[in-house]
Amino acid sequence: MNQTALLLERLGALVQQSVRDDAARHGLLPIHIQVLHYLKLANRYSDLPIAIAEYFGITRGTVSQTLAVLERKGLLTKEPDARHGKRVHLKLTAAGESVLSESWVERVEQLLCERTSEAAALESTLRKLLSAMQRVNGQRAFGLCHQCAHFLTEESGARCGLTREPLATEQTIRICREWTAATADCV
Repeated sequence: MNQTALLLERLGALVQQSVRDDAARHGLLPIHIQVLHYLKLANRYSDLPIAIAEYFGITRGTVSQTLAVLERKGLLTKEPDARHGKRVHLKLTAAGESVLSESWVERVEQLLCERTSEAAALESTLRKLLSAMQRVNGQRAFGLCHQCAHFLTEESGARCGLTREPLATEQTIRICREWTAATADCV
């Protein structure tokens, strides 16, 4: 086995264990923690149940059950979309944010901050690997809004070139299910 593949496998196993530990600490399942973390990062095009199913490659039924648990525990709320009748947006509550406050993601970010010169190169390499694997598996890419081919900067502010809607600054730094790479090699 290639050393890089072995390292990725080991990192994956450690992340999975951390997610299980985080979940157990709060009486949740790992998918619950993963969905909460996803929603913390998702923009308004991606804070939807269907986007969660696409992002994690799980069924709508699993998403529905997961959201029901998280809503019942007061970790998220469902807000109707003002423009689209049946669509609901999912928002973390303060309790949901609190669950994530000491998660594995924060621990990894702290470790990466200690290695800033290495972190940028690692991020670039991992981004290219992820993109290639998503293409091979036929999955949506999901990426940061402001790094998308559809992202437009205008005098009045940012706008999505796909939906033609204006974008609040906070939305532009979040992940989007409509994301498309700006070029074939830029992910």
